[in-house]
Amino acid sequence: MKPVSLLRLVFVMLIVACGSAAVLGFVYQITTVPIQKANDAKELAAISSVIMEDFDNNPFKERTLIPGKHNQGQLTLYPARKDGKIKAVAIKTFSDKAFGGKIELIVGFFLDGTISGYKVISSKETPGLGAKVSEPKFSEQFIGVKPKKKTFKVKQDGGEIDAVTAATISSRAVVDAIKKAYDAYHKFSTRM
Repeated sequence: MKPVSLLRLVFVMLIVACGSAAVLGFVYQITTVPIQKANDAKELAAISSVIMEDFDNNPFKERTLIPGKHNQGQLTLYPARKDGKIKAVAIKTFSDKAFGGKIELIVGFFLDGTISGYKVISSKETPGLGAKVSEPKFSEQFIGVKPKKKTFKVKQDGGEIDAVTAATISSRAVVDAIKKAYDAYHKFSTRM
């Protein structure tokens, strides 16, 4: 290969790489805001589904960050108000202990610390197995529960929670995420 041809090839490859980087950067700039809006809408819908109280504020605009226990990351608390008074809260929580990696939930709490429900908002669990933690058969057993007053573990670990068949790891991850949310709620409630 001639030295001039090699230099020309390197120059062409450099131009193609720079052009590709510019296009990717442009597409990223264009899609960032719509993707964030879609994620925010998904979270707001999850908040509305787990807060069983009537509220007249936008909990999403009043969100508060709460540090997790033992430096386990930050959780986001969304207060639901009616006539200016907090009636319930929703907490965005997570666990890194799921089978597919990180799982994120929105957990609702009544003011006495009782769980009103939860919604999975992000998960890489196996469809047909671990993804069943979103189904009512599993999720409804948490409604009306105060994590502090129950042996809040799956039955395989000596607790009272029925795990999803063949998805004990995913079930443990949900319990872990809800425990984190409850701890964050307890921190918040002592300041109310």
